[in-house]
Amino acid sequence: MARLNLLLDTHILLWWLTDSRKLNKKARTLIENAQSIWVSAVSAWEIESKRSQGLLDAPADLEAVIAGNGFYGLAMTIPHAITAGRLPLHHRDPFDRLLVAQASEEQLTLLTHDGMLARYQVPILVV
Repeated sequence: MARLNLLLDTHILLWWLTDSRKLNKKARTLIENAQSIWVSAVSAWEIESKRSQGLLDAPADLEAVIAGNGFYGLAMTIPHAITAGRLPLHHRDPFDRLLVAQASEEQLTLLTHDGMLARYQVPILVV
């Protein structure tokens, strides 16, 4: 199995951090054997936005937990935003569109459970 450079979709990150049963064996194996694992600032923004609205329970020390898992942080850049804005409207969630753009710009494989994202022409693994 090739060792991939993965960008985790927000729900995959949360499932990993909480050891959720929703994260299947294939996804766990991909994460455990990845060359590198990236977490976008977009995911941190999404998590904290939902937490502040009372819609989500996540680690309070999110940045430390991400680093403690050996994951790399990926900042959002102007080229990411431009690419996201130019994507076809296959998916309307702005967080997901930014993650797709980042995967494209940074040559990462997006690991997701959202099959709709596979409509974009970027490396995506739906698990």
